[in-house]
Amino acid sequence: MWRNELSTLFRRRRTQAILLTLMLVPIVITLVVRFAGGPEGGDGPGFLSQVTNNGVFAVLAGLTVTLPFFLPMAVAVVAGDTISGEAGLGTLRYLLTRPAGRGRLLASKGATVVVFCLAATAAVAVAGLVAGVILFPVGRITTLSGDSLPLVSGMLRISLAAFLIGVSLLGLAAIGVFISTITDVPVGAMAGTLAVFILIGVLDALPQTAAIHPWLLTNHWLSYSDLLRTHIQWGGVVRNIGLQGVYVLVFGAAAWARFTSKDILA
Repeated sequence: MWRNELSTLFRRRRTQAILLTLMLVPIVITLVVRFAGGPEGGDGPGFLSQVTNNGVFAVLAGLTVTLPFFLPMAVAVVAGDTISGEAGLGTLRYLLTRPAGRGRLLASKGATVVVFCLAATAAVAVAGLVAGVILFPVGRITTLSGDSLPLVSGMLRISLAAFLIGVSLLGLAAIGVFISTITDVPVGAMAGTLAVFILIGVLDALPQTAAIHPWLLTNHWLSYSDLLRTHIQWGGVVRNIGLQGVYVLVFGAAAWARFTSKDILA
């Protein structure tokens, strides 16, 4: 069942269009830096000013630009469509005629969204790497601490950072799957997931809500930068992974409770 869900998701034109759009972001950024020059004095998005010296930083620049909106929007679309999309097409009742049961179907849908989160992040990273290597020189990687690492070690750090960004999207994905079990209208589930994300972002930016900042899923999203220091600072990374796990458990359980008890009419 899970392999079939994966195949169905990545064969959809919409999913392919989303991934292509995500890949275009770091490519366009790299082209602009190549022909118009990078920002001076460290202005602009993180890591962008370093692309001209080392093309590998196009990966981090692309991820930094897509993380605040493009990646969450892509996850909101896919996660919001998991259950409500089947209901909207009238295929949900057919899927439930299989002996697998509702719990297994929900788990397969959820696991598919997890793969998409990682695949979307990987698409941005790979596109940025290819564009950066083609357009700029590549060499030792300067850390945020000011030291330099061999290319292989630096690429390993960057790969871990990209993976962490993919993991950072899992909390939002769990919210999207839960909302998808509430409504039979996929556009409503997608919009609802994106609205929740925007609300969390607003709360995370307000100093008046500082007491709840540590519990907001976006609060530790930038912890991936701690992997790019000479001595990795694991505190923020661990807190980020743990917080995403809490969101997955809470909203995954809520989605299971809702989906296994609701009347399926479509």
